[in-house]
Amino acid sequence: MPPKVKISKEDILNKAVDMVRQKGIESINARALAKELECSTQPIFSNYKNMDELYADIICKANGIYEGFVEKQREKYPPYKAHGMGYVCFAKEEKELFKLLYMRNRSGEYQGDKELMPIYEMLVSLLGISLENARLFHLESWVFVHGIASITASDYLDLDIELISSMITDNFEGLKHRFGVDK
Repeated sequence: MPPKVKISKEDILNKAVDMVRQKGIESINARALAKELECSTQPIFSNYKNMDELYADIICKANGIYEGFVEKQREKYPPYKAHGMGYVCFAKEEKELFKLLYMRNRSGEYQGDKELMPIYEMLVSLLGISLENARLFHLESWVFVHGIASITASDYLDLDIELISSMITDNFEGLKHRFGVDK
């Protein structure tokens, strides 16, 4: 009798992320995942206490993929713009992962400004504005960029990446003017 093939936690997570990429998070359940892995549900529940634990790992892996998009944009754009361009490119190329991270009910997740502080500090240094103005500047920038990303991820519009880049620059320059920045 041949030995049973061991399915690792990494195998399960990678297959689950692939399924989300193809059909969205709604496609993930133990039976469907087991079918894709060509196994029973036993390996899934040997590696994960429950499906919520798997969902948390999927979100963590999707965040890592998103961060890779931002890093890639740092090669082409200044640091602040790289965040916006990475966000939009992620929405354009990884529609279902973008929806999972940014277009689901996230009530109760906001933990305050701690995770955004490096971005605020970047704006304070770059533009010479107060921390409070940096928060508002980023909020207005992010809402604009999120709008572009959302219409891209939902296939409402297929905007050219150069046009998106130009739009983000225009928004940035307009906000600089609004906040009285002459740099």
